[in-house]
Amino acid sequence: MTRFEAVIFDWAGTTVDYGCFAPVRAFQEAFKEFGIEPTMDETRKPMGMLKHDHINTMLHMNRIARAWEDAHGSAPTDADVDAVYSHFEPKLLSILDGFADPKPGVIDAVAALRAMGLKIGSTTGYTDKMMEIVVPKAAENGYAPDFWISPDGTNGFGRPYPYMVFRNLEKLGVTDVRKAVKVGDTLSDIREGKNAGVFTVGVTEGSSQMALSEDEFNALSEADKAAARSAARDAFVNAGADAVIDTMAELPTLLAQIA
Repeated sequence: MTRFEAVIFDWAGTTVDYGCFAPVRAFQEAFKEFGIEPTMDETRKPMGMLKHDHINTMLHMNRIARAWEDAHGSAPTDADVDAVYSHFEPKLLSILDGFADPKPGVIDAVAALRAMGLKIGSTTGYTDKMMEIVVPKAAENGYAPDFWISPDGTNGFGRPYPYMVFRNLEKLGVTDVRKAVKVGDTLSDIREGKNAGVFTVGVTEGSSQMALSEDEFNALSEADKAAARSAARDAFVNAGADAVIDTMAELPTLLAQIA
C-alpha cells in the first residue's frame, strides 16, 4: 500500500524521448536561422517551461542577448521571441512523432503503479498542438496516462506555476496535495511540483538534466555513469526534490515505502 493516490509525470525526458532531444534540436535550429548558435547548456537550462517562455528565457541570457545585439543591431524584443518561436514550432512539429517512444521501464512502472491503485496524470511544456502528435503516438507505443494537460489549458501559465498539477488533481479526484507525486527530468519539473505542494521526484537517466542519449549513456564507463547520475541527482536535490531515482523501475518501490 501507499499513501499516494496519483502520480503526475512529465513527458519528454521523463516518460518518452530519452534525453529530451526533440525540443533541443528544434531550439538550436531555430536560433541558427537568426545567426545565433546556442550551446547545449544554454538550450537545456530552461527546459520544462512552456516553449515560448523557454525561447524568451534563452534570448535574455547574457551571452545570447549580446550575440543577438551584435547580429541584429538591437537587444532582443518580444517580437523577436515571437519570430524565433515561429521558426521553432514547425521544426518541432515535423519531428515529434519520432520522439514518442516510452523510456526504458516506463510501461512496466505505470502498470505497477496502477496495480497499486494510483491514477496516472501528466503535465508538459509542449502545447496542445504538439501533444496532439505525441499523445496518440505514445499510446500506440504502449504509454497512455489517464489525463494530460498543457499550458494551453491553464491560460498559458506553464512551469514553474503549479496550475497544470492542480488541474490533474481535480481531474483525477485526488483528495489532498500531499497524496500526489510529481515526477520529472528538469529543474522546472521540480519547481512545479514544489509550488503545487506535492511530493516531487527527479529521474536522472535519460533526463534533460543529464543531457545524454541512450547510446551515449550506455557507452560510458561505470564510473562515468555514476558521475553523470550524481551530477543530475545533486541538481534535483538542490532544486528541492523530495526524492531522486535513476530509472523509472525504482518508482513503484519508492512510493510503496512511503507511509
